[in-house]
Amino acid sequence: MHLDVQDLRNFYYRSTLGRAAQKAVRDQVVELWPDAKGQTVAGYGFAVPLLRPYLKEARRVIGLMPAPQGVMPWPAGMQNVSVLCEETLWPVETGRVDRLVMMHGLENCDRPGDLLTEAHRVLGPGGRALFVVPHRSGMWSRSDSTPFGFGRPYSPGQLEAQLRHYGFMPERHRTTLFQPPSHKRFWRKTGAMWESFGRTVSPVLAGGILMVEASKRVHAPSGPGLREKVRKPLGVLAPKPETAPV
Repeated sequence: MHLDVQDLRNFYYRSTLGRAAQKAVRDQVVELWPDAKGQTVAGYGFAVPLLRPYLKEARRVIGLMPAPQGVMPWPAGMQNVSVLCEETLWPVETGRVDRLVMMHGLENCDRPGDLLTEAHRVLGPGGRALFVVPHRSGMWSRSDSTPFGFGRPYSPGQLEAQLRHYGFMPERHRTTLFQPPSHKRFWRKTGAMWESFGRTVSPVLAGGILMVEASKRVHAPSGPGLREKVRKPLGVLAPKPETAPV
């Protein structure tokens, strides 16, 4: 079940908790991908809060928003880059995307396999994707007060196995959002401290969000063609034997 785009916008842009979550996740994205100069960067689901650092240097930024969720113009005050699309049919050419961020997309999709197939299609050679999903062991997946409390939460093993099955090679994974998913003032004032503490002990204390970076895996071509052994490659140039008259 997808959340409505208005609810997502209100959370990330109009609530203190949402702005703190946006910053924590975006900081990790920028740390993983510090530079996207000359590249095409796309986000699917509601990933636009994570794309702002790439607006200036990227060749192109695309915000793909699924039809069941709805779309909103983004970024505010600038030329719109967001577009409404079908979950498993994106208006993007094959191999066009260099970097893809997916947030609030995979865990809410009824056909996750088809969604990952489409993500694999749009990535170009050497392309990388970053999947941001609720962590099964984290507090955020158990709270209905945030968008991460909806959909299917994942463990690292579950997500990596699913990615491998659909042609991705997991490279790195991280967790973030160690602060409690609470709007209370005390937790908001100490949010930065919890994030710093959580990154230090993350193997023990699971964050609320799981992030897995994966590269596109391209298989060698299968079937006949050039893989067949040619015993006499120049035989076509040999003269044909004369046939006896009938």
